[in-house]
Order: sequence, then C-alpha cells, then structure tokens
Amino acid sequence: MSQILGHGQHRYEPLPEWGNLPSDVILGDVAGIAVDDNDRVYLFNRGDTPVVVLSQSGDLLAAWGQGIFTNPHGASIGPDQCLYLTDNFDHTVRKFTLDGKLLLEIGTAGVSSGFMSGRPFCKCTHAAISASGDIFVSDGYQNACIHKFDPRGNLLKSWGTPGSGPGEFNLPHNICCDVDGWVYVADRENSRVQVFDQNGRFETQINNMHRPSGLAITPRTCPACIVGELAPYLHVNRDFPNLGPFVTFMDQQSRVISRLNASKGPGLGAGQFLSPHSIAYDSSGDLYVGDVVDADWHAVMRESPKPEHPRRFQKLRRVADTDARTDPKSDR
Repeated sequence: MSQILGHGQHRYEPLPEWGNLPSDVILGDVAGIAVDDNDRVYLFNRGDTPVVVLSQSGDLLAAWGQGIFTNPHGASIGPDQCLYLTDNFDHTVRKFTLDGKLLLEIGTAGVSSGFMSGRPFCKCTHAAISASGDIFVSDGYQNACIHKFDPRGNLLKSWGTPGSGPGEFNLPHNICCDVDGWVYVADRENSRVQVFDQNGRFETQINNMHRPSGLAITPRTCPACIVGELAPYLHVNRDFPNLGPFVTFMDQQSRVISRLNASKGPGLGAGQFLSPHSIAYDSSGDLYVGDVVDADWHAVMRESPKPEHPRRFQKLRRVADTDARTDPKSDR
C-alpha cells in the first residue's frame, strides 16, 4: 500500500511508475513544469531535450527545444494556451505555441541588465500571465523586482528593491496570477509569498514557510498557495528538523492546510522531495513536482552518494475524501 501524504482535502498518493520516457530521453533538473487545458504536462528541464511533453498517463507526446536555452528555470501556460519559458542564465522569457513555435522573446539573449539594476532582466526566474494577457516576470537571482509587460512584450511597469520590507525582495523566485488579478511572488530568501495588485501595490504577505521555491495557486478566488519549501543549507541549521524539503498548502491567513512530507524524509524516491523547484496541477487536481538535484544534493543528502540518474520529477494522485486508503496522519 502506498503512503498517503497530506491531510484534509489535500491528500496525495505518489505514483512511482508515472512517466514513460524512452532510453534516449534523459532529463536534467526539471526546473519548470506546466500543464495545459488538455492535461498535457510540459517538463522544462536542463537535459539535452529542454521541453519534454507527456500525456496525463505519462506517455511521451513530444520533445523539442534543443539549441535554444542556456539554463531552463521557469515554465507557465497562459490563458492563451501558450507556453512561457524563462531562462535565467540567458536573461530571457520566450513565448511558444504548445508545439514549439517561437512567438515572442522578451529580453536580449545573453545580455544582463546588471546587478540589482531594477531593469529587465538579470537572471530572471519565472513568468505569470494575467487573464487580460499581461506578462509578469520575477527577476531574480541578481535583481530584486517584478516587471509587467503587455501581451506584445512592451514594458509597462517595474517595482521592487532589495530588502525584507513590503514590496522588497530577496530572490523573487516564482510568480502566479489568480482569477481576480492578484499577483503572488515567492520571495524565497525572505521565506514568504508577497501579494500585489497588478500595478505593484502591496496587499499582504503569506508567511510561516521556509524558503519557498516552487509555487502554484489553486484555481479559485482567494486561492491557497502550493509551496515547494526548501531545506536549510547553512552549517548552523542544515540539520534542523521540520524545515523541509516538502510541499505545503497554505491559506491566505498563513495557516498550513496540508503538508506533503514523506516519513522517509528528504530524497528522490516516490513521495520524497529534495528541492521542489516547480509545481503544477491538472484538471483532476493531481500534482506534478519537479526537483532540482544539483543545487541542494550535498546540503540535504550529503551522507548519501548521488545517484547516476536521479529522479527529476513525480506525479502525485489526489486522493478523494471517500478513498478507503486515506490516512490523514500519514504526513507526520
């Protein structure tokens, strides 16, 4: 019997055999995951084939993107059913059709705006698209701001500075837009999600989390945040328990609704996480989580040898309330 993770209305069963890749498709770190309206799953990864498309059942549908990207980082699909891919080493956001035709490139490939410049882009991380088609980009590893573009890629507004106050950032890592137009930013090294209106006015923050990396939101008004929390990495706290890595559901009042936390602890097995960098869900409510292995392997699993072909992603099936296998205590 598989372990059931989480509790309440957010319980999940890991599916260890999901994902039928041929032997010649070897994924790198799955830095970005997106799911389209037909439940096709897009794995934006750092292997030789940057975009790998799977069916809901895990069968390979397409693979493309060779020779385009420098370091895949973030993936999202807009209301226009186009794929937006963020390359943090290349300082670009590219918009594609779902079959890989390039439609738009924001930023100049290989050209940085400069460290903490406040201008697009300096190691941008992720993009989110509003219902009206505006594009919001988190920027990023060497910047501390959000940029808003119109659907044609024209810059409309930038906001944010380095720091820990409202509207300040310490590595804005992922970004989402909800159905009401609010913008959610995973402010990773400030251990919070900040919420803004579409003009960059600070509304609130969601905290009680640790180093939010992956971020998704549930599809409703006042959504819950689905947060991929990273483990500690400093020598002074990296052995502390209950600080990740795991996937957490949080409401707008910073309360934990459910936590997917394998009893086996961190790792790359079914139901385990190492660095949950990307999160998406399909029409059934099933979750897809991508792990970045290289960045955190020695900090989190330094007692274990790194596997030759570590598992880079996994699917977790949502368990219905009536499922007899559900054990609401299994996440602790």
